Amino acid sequence: MSPRTAALSNLFAVVVAAVAWPALMLQYWLILWSGPIGYATVRYFSFFTILSNLLVAVVATSAATGGGWAPLRFWRNPRVRGLAALCIAVTCLIYVMVLAGQWRPQGPQLIADRALHYVLPLLYLFWWMVLLPHGALVWRDALRWLWFPLVFLAWTLLRGSMVHEYPYSFMDADHLGYGAVLVNSLIVGVVFVVLGFGLVAIDRVLARYTTP
Repeated sequence: MSPRTAALSNLFAVVVAAVAWPALMLQYWLILWSGPIGYATVRYFSFFTILSNLLVAVVATSAATGGGWAPLRFWRNPRVRGLAALCIAVTCLIYVMVLAGQWRPQGPQLIADRALHYVLPLLYLFWWMVLLPHGALVWRDALRWLWFPLVFLAWTLLRGSMVHEYPYSFMDADHLGYGAVLVNSLIVGVVFVVLGFGLVAIDRVLARYTTP
């Protein structure tokens, strides 16, 4: 990566972080109205949208701040950046294909909704594809990344069995039953795998054009 591209990449990371953190804080403020702060906070972190955008925010911030601190280097790892790209891409795709027609956000909620589901996915994926170095990913990364949605699924079903609340309609075991939820989760899992292999393929192709 040339010094000019590196500087542009760091600048764009600042843009991504500058959009991500206010959008996440706005959504947190909005969800605080749903109940006591403890309940609202747990509910906030129980949405995959929040987790994927938080991952994007941390990855972008680690690039924007610079420095050699070990925790920052972890978030700059190509596989962590690839995981963030996969999660935010799935967030956007599932929202557009399944969830967008199920509600009509207004006012501040509309701003948070558009930022978290459209603006940040586009910004981050552009940054990842165009301005970051490539060539470090391998095919098995597409399967390794499945730990993230699997942990989310386990947490969702565990929490849902206790509070009878689910973040997304296609995961509502109380209404659909566990069988239907597992089928829906399997379909989403296939999306993760297909997009994961697609991102690795993109990484390998782009490496041919960015590696001297």
